[in-house]
Amino acid sequence: MRYLTDRKRAVGKGASGTGTEHHWAMQISSVGLAFLVPSWLYIFGSALGQGREVVVATFAHPFPAILTALLLIVGMRHFASGATMMIEDYAHGTARKLAIIGVTSLSWVVAATGLFALARMAL
Repeated sequence: MRYLTDRKRAVGKGASGTGTEHHWAMQISSVGLAFLVPSWLYIFGSALGQGREVVVATFAHPFPAILTALLLIVGMRHFASGATMMIEDYAHGTARKLAIIGVTSLSWVVAATGLFALARMAL
């Protein structure tokens, strides 16, 4: 006979059973973005206002291209995760499902478009 109390069954589960993992994923991506965004802003700011040739030459180098790709991927995953959490809190039923699908699709489209543009400049 197992002596599991309700508290022992519930510890670490949260309402959905994945709350802790989701929280840590958001914390890790936000720390990553705290380092990526200022670095990227410095590179982007130096290319801002320059001619097309200078911008393409800037993002043709490996470090700015990789940094931009990381920013796109981590930023859009963080956006999708945070927006999904917000939608789960405030929407219900079919509207919730459609909004989550829309936000996830939007984040993938933005990331794919940005990576495509970056690849065109880098190659």
